Amino acid sequence: MALTKEDIINAVADMTVMEVAELIEAMEEKFGVTAAAAVVAGPGGGEAAAAEEQTEFDLVLTGAGEKKVNVIKVVREITGLGLKEAKGAVDGAPATLKEAMSKDDAEEAKKKLEEAGASVELK
Repeated sequence: MALTKEDIINAVADMTVMEVAELIEAMEEKFGVTAAAAVVAGPGGGEAAAAEEQTEFDLVLTGAGEKKVNVIKVVREITGLGLKEAKGAVDGAPATLKEAMSKDDAEEAKKKLEEAGASVELK
């Protein structure tokens, strides 16, 4: 008869703290892992940690394109910079225009900049 997860959980629940610690140590030796690594990796190994969706993005201007004046206007609108600072950011491309933006805000800003003729990356 094979044990179910529920059977194993109930068996662990009936153990003392020392017995649980010994069980964890035995499992670490048997499977060649540490409990901390198993918790971080989660089920399915490292794939689960890598599959987490990014929630904050950096808006990076990689190139101004041919319509630099239009790009400067959009940079000013997105960042709130003055004319001189916005021109400096556009001239200094690649440059990070804004950090830790939400996904929606970053995509909207990227769309506006691309429509103005700039090339943009979200990181």
